[in-house]
Amino acid sequence: MNYMNSSYQHSFFTTTLLKRMLIGGAIGLTMMMIFLSGVDEPDPSWPQYWMVRPLVVIAFAGAAGGAFFHLMSPFRLKGGWKKITALFLSLLVFIFCLWIGSVLGLDGTLWD
Repeated sequence: MNYMNSSYQHSFFTTTLLKRMLIGGAIGLTMMMIFLSGVDEPDPSWPQYWMVRPLVVIAFAGAAGGAFFHLMSPFRLKGGWKKITALFLSLLVFIFCLWIGSVLGLDGTLWD
């Protein structure tokens, strides 16, 4: 049997995955931009482009949370308590990813 033409072939990288990762990254990036806009006078010992690191790290963390949300979609389609559990777990993991991303991104600057 030719596996390339098989109906069982499933691609992991789909447009839905990409869309959810972009949405998650955009949410994290927006939250971090709002947070960093409140910094009036940064410490002179910080590098010149100190804001780049938190923005990049939180965008990747949000994308990871979006990817987890995508991976939980088969459970959300089952309905009932499995759907509620999958939604709650997806939200919890997304918030955890944003928290870890903000800690790693702001380490050495605002959270020294």
